[in-house]
Amino acid sequence: MSLTTKNVDWMSARKELTKLREKVFVCEWRIPKDVEFDQQDHNACHVLICDEQGEEIATGRITPAGEIGRIAVINGCRKPEVYQQLFSALLSIARAQGLESVSIQCELEGVNDYQKRGFHPVGAVYMDAGIPRQRMVCNIEAFSLPKVELTH
Repeated sequence: MSLTTKNVDWMSARKELTKLREKVFVCEWRIPKDVEFDQQDHNACHVLICDEQGEEIATGRITPAGEIGRIAVINGCRKPEVYQQLFSALLSIARAQGLESVSIQCELEGVNDYQKRGFHPVGAVYMDAGIPRQRMVCNIEAFSLPKVELTH
């Protein structure tokens, strides 16, 4: 799978970002549209991942404070190499901004996976749009992704 990564801002890629996130979060996960889109979008750096045909298949954002979020990957494209490319791009942005650590608000089912990547829980579990979540933090240099063997 040949993927292309684009670093974009909200104003230049709003249409593409909105389409992807509505498909994943609003339609598939049933998160209310007014919860999904917030003021953080305007200040965050966004990443778009496109497939071989140039179709947007994944997105994520990182805020100036280093919070990684709004990770949306189209069903059928949720493969390790997509997540690896997405997180690599987001961490590159964090490094370029001089951030020492990043955080993420993950679903409880994801806590163990993020711990394996260098994150540790901070604070209590809380509810967000009806989903129990845990805030997790990771030093950028401690973050790791499993090696992915790309086959052609």
